[in-house]
Amino acid sequence: MSKELIILAVDDDLINLKLLRAMLMKNPDVKEVIEAKNGADAMDCIKARSDISLVLLDIIMPIMNGLEVLRVVRADSNIEQMPIIVLTTDETKKTEALELGANGFLMKPIRNSDLLEKINSTII
Repeated sequence: MSKELIILAVDDDLINLKLLRAMLMKNPDVKEVIEAKNGADAMDCIKARSDISLVLLDIIMPIMNGLEVLRVVRADSNIEQMPIIVLTTDETKKTEALELGANGFLMKPIRNSDLLEKINSTII
């Protein structure tokens, strides 16, 4: 796995964001965790920073949900290769998320071991 990962964590639940940050920062390969509270914020971050290694994307959010973010990212030739792992409590969204181009899918609550495994398999 490449060192110096910069990960964008997107979730409207601040507790989930804090948990994600805590899990990610335990990983020595993670240099920075950027937080966004909804899909619109996430898109601003993605467009503003070309150094993001991976996006951890909640699906159910206000303003712009995770599936909408996936659609926008995959339709933009500048960012369409961005690795995105979808996080959700809604199993029924899995197929749609993967069809829209998600690189992976994790059910909440997220376990640290599953998260690290998914990041490793997505970024290699």
